Amino acid sequence: MSLKAEVRPIDLPPGRRVLVISDIHGNLPLLKGVLRKAGFCKDDILIILGDIVERNEGSLDTLRYVMELCRDYTVYPVMGNCDSLNLNFFDGRDGHPDAFYSRRWFKLGEKCTLVRMAHLAGVPLETQADYSAARVVLAKEFAPELEFLRAMPHIYVNQDYLFVHGGVPREERLEELDAYGCMKNDDFMGQGHSFKRWVIVGHWPVTLYRGDIPSAAPIVDRERHIVSIDGGCTLKLDGQLNALILPGEKGEEFSWVSYDGFPEGTALEAQEASADPLNIRWGRSDVEVLEEGAEFCRCRHLETGRELDILTEFLRRDERGVWCEDSTDYLLPVKAGDTLSVIWQTSRGTLCKKDGVTGWYLGKVENLAEGRGDV
Repeated sequence: MSLKAEVRPIDLPPGRRVLVISDIHGNLPLLKGVLRKAGFCKDDILIILGDIVERNEGSLDTLRYVMELCRDYTVYPVMGNCDSLNLNFFDGRDGHPDAFYSRRWFKLGEKCTLVRMAHLAGVPLETQADYSAARVVLAKEFAPELEFLRAMPHIYVNQDYLFVHGGVPREERLEELDAYGCMKNDDFMGQGHSFKRWVIVGHWPVTLYRGDIPSAAPIVDRERHIVSIDGGCTLKLDGQLNALILPGEKGEEFSWVSYDGFPEGTALEAQEASADPLNIRWGRSDVEVLEEGAEFCRCRHLETGRELDILTEFLRRDERGVWCEDSTDYLLPVKAGDTLSVIWQTSRGTLCKKDGVTGWYLGKVENLAEGRGDV
């Protein structure tokens, strides 16, 4: 029998600013950066839509930092599928066999929270024979962290909002929903749902919804009352952490701030946006290399048949063939004096971001300020 969703009411008193973030994925510098940029304080309410951990070596530190936030501030964390992964290992909640961990997660090394815990506790996770003993030790050594994860509900709801990591198919009888389906709900905005409340979700990086430009900005669908906010933090080379700010009064608009940690510079020249751009994104990134190059390779995107130059560093070759990290030929619209986040500098131009959108800038960038080195 599958685990059912745990649903809790949430009180959002008038006059208090409410911030919503999702999919931190163990990136503590970006979490601290976006909270600092948003001016987060004790008068605010923070809702974290899950996936606090996994795929980053800082996951355990990030989890502990969120635990501190919950002690000192008004914070409501929601369970994400990556958070539940750790509980599944101990509790068998979703019935994953041990081979699932050795095949998919433990190969990540210390980017997997359980592996990091095992290393700190001095217990092996090399083979499935190690797992039973490791469960006993880790359950004791990391009891506070595991209990914190267990205490997180899958849904917070009030009369105006529903907060969930992945998505829900309806607003009624929420406690009857499958918990895992609320967390692991791919392409939620593509499923055609509409709601009376505002349903705020993470899980699916928003850039996956667009085929033209790579935008990590939150998507607000006013007709269907859905907001999707996952900026691809950690999972995308150009990812960012978004903080959605709920309207203070009915009729006001949603707003947001983001932090990506890249160095920033000033554009010296104006540039027009290019027409008909291409956004190659995860799951649709198979390419054929037409011409090899040290800095760029000329490639054909197999899904669309279109040709473009892709950074050689972005190409990947494995058993599935040749594919690339998220890539684009989009030229950003830029005004002289604009501030740009610089992702990659090349002899042809700069891959950068403006207002959450990634693209190429062919002009000069000056006053480049240092960003984090571990983005």
